[in-house]
Amino acid sequence: MSPTTTTALLISALAFSATAQAQSTKPGLWEVTQKMGGNAQMDQAMTQMQQQMAGMSPAERKMMQDMMAKQGVAMPAPAAGGGMATKICITPEMAAKQDMPVQTEGECTTTVTSRSASALKMNFVCKNPPSTGEGTYTFSGDTAYTMKMLVNTTHKGKPQSMTLDGQGKWLSASCGAVKPLK
Repeated sequence: MSPTTTTALLISALAFSATAQAQSTKPGLWEVTQKMGGNAQMDQAMTQMQQQMAGMSPAERKMMQDMMAKQGVAMPAPAAGGGMATKICITPEMAAKQDMPVQTEGECTTTVTSRSASALKMNFVCKNPPSTGEGTYTFSGDTAYTMKMLVNTTHKGKPQSMTLDGQGKWLSASCGAVKPLK
C-alpha cells in the first residue's frame, strides 16, 4: 500500500475516531492515539508515512496542518508504540447532540449498528480510497474510550485488511488553538 493511500486512510480513521466521541463525551480538547496493523506491508507503509511526516519541510508541514485543520483535526504526531496521536476539539453542542459529525474526508458513509451508554458499533463505506469496515468504541465514562476497527480495502487489485486500535482521552475544557470538528 502506498504511503499516500495509508495517509488518506489514517486521516479518515482519525476523523472516524473523532466522530465516535459524540456518543457520551465531555466537550473540550481530546487526544486521540491510533495504531494501524494487520500485515507487514501495512506496518512498512505506516513507517514510511511517519518518516515522510518527520522529513517535511516547514512549508509542506504547514500545508498538511492547514488541510487537517479545515477538518477540525490537529496534525498527527508519532505516539508511543509506533502509532499516531492527534488532538481534536469537541464543542458543547456536538457533545450534547450525541450525533456523529458529517464525515467529509474519503467520501464515507457511516451507519451506527448499535449504541448503548458504554459502547458504539458502526460500519462504514468510503469511496476514496475505496474501503469498508466496522468498528467498536467502548467508553469509560465521558472522558475516555478505546476503539478497535477492521478496515478492508484493495491495493493493486488485491484485497487487504488492516486493524486500527486506538484510544481517546479528554485533556481540558479549553481547546486552545485547535478548531472544532466540522
